Amino acid sequence: MSTSQRLSELGIELPEVVAPLAAYVPAVRTGNLVYTAGQLPIRDGALLATGKVGAEVTADEAKELARVCGLNALAAVHALVGIDSVVRVVKVVGFVASAGGFDGQPGVINGASELFGEVFGESGAHARSAVGVSELPRNAPVEVEIIVEVA
Repeated sequence: MSTSQRLSELGIELPEVVAPLAAYVPAVRTGNLVYTAGQLPIRDGALLATGKVGAEVTADEAKELARVCGLNALAAVHALVGIDSVVRVVKVVGFVASAGGFDGQPGVINGASELFGEVFGESGAHARSAVGVSELPRNAPVEVEIIVEVA
């Protein structure tokens, strides 16, 4: 089954690529790897939430926002090379704007990681970093970037 068929089976529709907020492109291919820019939880042009995780945003809300970031990353890959060319997810880096004392970054970034598992199965298993930061662009609670291998 192709990835596009799997997405359809899961009822997942890839969003439009989020327009860059500065001087960069959404995704770049080099050899058989595609690197995405950091993706914020933007849907239909609007940032879905603002604030720090562990304060204005709960960990559960942030996990759902990380899933949106993951979908936006897949959309950037799809626009560049087509989602069906993805062989595996290699690396995920997630940034969580964290309130003082919040240490649940891995659980938040699971929102993206679990999405990739649903979509790609074993090929969605990846190396990962989940990093707590003090601020993200536009006061976003979470940001995710990925590296995928393509055929």
